[in-house]
This record gives sequence, structure tokens and C-alpha cells, in this order.
Amino acid sequence: MNQDIIKGQWKQLSGNIKQHWGKLTDNDLKVAEGSMEYLTGKVEERYGIAHEEAEKQVRAFERELNKRGGSTTHH
Repeated sequence: MNQDIIKGQWKQLSGNIKQHWGKLTDNDLKVAEGSMEYLTGKVEERYGIAHEEAEKQVRAFERELNKRGGSTTHH
């Protein structure tokens, strides 16, 4: 997913992200503001997992968003 699209739809995606990673705070998501790199770091920190595993989870989440299509796809 295009980084600009993620930033543009961050508020809508934040709900999905909170459902997926319940340990993330609203403040984590507010500070991230569409930065998947920051999100990866927060997933790593909150869940005590390796950076590579956090990256893997965030990429899988992003792929799932792409599969759902709708307003999150880039035309």
C-alpha cells in the first residue's frame, strides 16, 4: 500500500490497527500518523518481539488491507 494512502486514511485504519494490536495506545497511533516504520517499532516494543517479527506482522497486516480493497486501494 502506498505510504501516502496510508497517511491519508490513517484515522480510518487506526481502528483496524487497534483491533489487531490491542496493546498499542491511542497516543502510539496518533504519533505514528501513517508511518509504518514507527508502527513496526511500537509493535516490537509493546509486544516484546524481535524487530524482524514486528516487520513481518506489519507487512502481513498491510497485505490484508490490500486484499480487502475498497477505499484502501491505490488506483
